[in-house]
Amino acid sequence: MPSIRRPALAAAALSAALALTATACGPSEDKAAGGDKPSASAAQPGDDVIQLPKNLPSSLKDLDKWKNGAWKNWDKEQWLREARDFINPMIKGHWKPDTMKDARSSDKTLASKGAPGTAPGASGDQGVTDPEPAPVKAKSVNLPYHNYAAPVGKVFFDSPQGHMVCSATVVKDPAHPGKSNMVWTAGHCVHAGKKGGWYRNIAFVPSYNDKGLSGAQVNTAPVQDVAPYGVWWADWAQTSGQWITQGSETGGAGAPYDFAVLHVKPEAGSGKSLEETVGNALTVDFDAPQVKSIQSMGAWGYPAAPPFDGQKMYDCVDRPGRLTIEPSQPTMYRIGCTMTGGSSGGGWFAKRDGKVVLVSNTSIGPSDSTWLAGPRLGTEAKGVYDALSQKFAKR
Repeated sequence: MPSIRRPALAAAALSAALALTATACGPSEDKAAGGDKPSASAAQPGDDVIQLPKNLPSSLKDLDKWKNGAWKNWDKEQWLREARDFINPMIKGHWKPDTMKDARSSDKTLASKGAPGTAPGASGDQGVTDPEPAPVKAKSVNLPYHNYAAPVGKVFFDSPQGHMVCSATVVKDPAHPGKSNMVWTAGHCVHAGKKGGWYRNIAFVPSYNDKGLSGAQVNTAPVQDVAPYGVWWADWAQTSGQWITQGSETGGAGAPYDFAVLHVKPEAGSGKSLEETVGNALTVDFDAPQVKSIQSMGAWGYPAAPPFDGQKMYDCVDRPGRLTIEPSQPTMYRIGCTMTGGSSGGGWFAKRDGKVVLVSNTSIGPSDSTWLAGPRLGTEAKGVYDALSQKFAKR
C-alpha cells in the first residue's frame, strides 16, 4: 500500500479536533484491566485509603514513610518483580520541571526490524502484513499546545531504570459526560509486562511544555509553563491481561494488546475534572475499522529518544497499513513516522462519521524509527476502558 505523505485536508481536520472546545479556556491564571483477562490489581481506589501489597518490604508498608521518601530507597529490581498490585500514592512535588525534563523514553517502543509476512489463507485484515511504509517525517505541533492539541500530554513514571516518560491522551468517560478524569496510553507505560509489575509514581501532565521551551529553558522555567494544567496523579490504572502475561521489551510480544487507561486526580486543583480543565477529551472508537476504510490516521506524542529530546510535541499523518505479529492475534495498524521512544502511548486519531476519534496508540517501531505500529481497539480494549469507567462511576 503506498504511503500518503501528510494529506493536507486530513491533517487539518485531525488537528482542529484536538483544539480547545468553544466553551473552554486556556490554562487558568493560578496555574495551578483487561477485557477477557482482567488486570492484576487488588487495591481499591480512593483519596484516603490505599491498600499496599502484602509482599512489599515492611519498611514500605507505612504510607507516610512512602510519601516522605522511602520509595527512593527500595531495591528496585526486587520491587519490580513484586509489584503485583497497583499502588500509586500521590507524592506532591515529586515531578518538578527539571525532573520531568530528564525523564527517559521507554525502550519498549522499539522492535527488531522486519515483521512476519501474510499468513496463508488470511482474509480481510486478520493475519496480514502490508509492505513497510515509507517514512513520514514527524512535524512539530503548533504552539501553544493547548490551542492545537488540548487532550495530548505526557505520562511520567518511575521504573528500576529511573524516571521514565510516555505520551497519552485525555479521553471521554461514559460515566461522567463532560467531566472525564480518564487518560489513554500504552500498557507498557504502566506495567512492565511478563517479567515485571506495575510502575510507580505515575502522573499525567496535559499540554506539557505548552510554549515549546528548549530543554535548557525547561530546567529553570516556572512550573506553570511546563505543566500549565498541573500534574494529575493516577489513582488507578487498567491494562489488558494479555499485556501483563505476554508483554516484553523486544520482539513485539503482547503489542496487539498494548493499551491502558488511567484514572487521575490533580496534585493541586480547583475541583474541576481533567476534561473541564483542559477543555477537550476524545471519544475512543472500539469498532476497529479495517485499513481499507481509513484514508488517513495521525499519531501525536512527545518523542524523547535522539534526535528528539522529549520537550516538544510532534505528529505524523499517513495512510495506515497492516502489521501482524502473531497470526492468531489482532492485526495492528502501521504508519510511516520518524518519532522515537517517548511517543509510546500517544494517541492515534482518525476521522469517523465526521468526528475525530481515538482509534489506537503508539506501541512499537523499528530500531531505525521509520514507522510506528499501534493496536486495534476491539473487545479487549473496550473491556479495559469500561472496567475503569465503572469503577469510578459513583464517585
